Amino acid sequence: MLEVILTKDVESLGNAGELVRVKPGYGRNYLLPRGLALLATRGNIAQLEHHRRAIAAEQAKIHDSNKAKAKLLTAASVSIPRKVGDDDKLFGSVTSKDIAEALSAQNIELDRKLIRLEGPIKAIGRHKVPIRLSAEVSVDLQVDVIKI
Repeated sequence: MLEVILTKDVESLGNAGELVRVKPGYGRNYLLPRGLALLATRGNIAQLEHHRRAIAAEQAKIHDSNKAKAKLLTAASVSIPRKVGDDDKLFGSVTSKDIAEALSAQNIELDRKLIRLEGPIKAIGRHKVPIRLSAEVSVDLQVDVIKI
């Protein structure tokens, strides 16, 4: 096992500033190249203790930003027009990419990976779509699929 210090929150692994043990391939091929973690050497551990306050301040800033975005998303409503056939069946479906593009048209930038659809939406009507901005901040977005 490889010990690393997380520099950013990693879902299902830990929060920034934590010392975690991961498999060597995961640490070497995913976490380290993306800047999500540092090797847990004596120097890095000492440096982490020194920079823990800065990491906490950065995390608080990100948390506040996510709360502001969540407030914006609760007030937002997305309407996505789609062609329908007989019995109001959609031609195709509505995916997280479509929802992100509709939000972008309203000047709300959101990574589509944060939109937690269980599967594509395949029916006309109003749907609640969960959006998870961070481990602590999530919101339900109202998505209306309307026929053209």
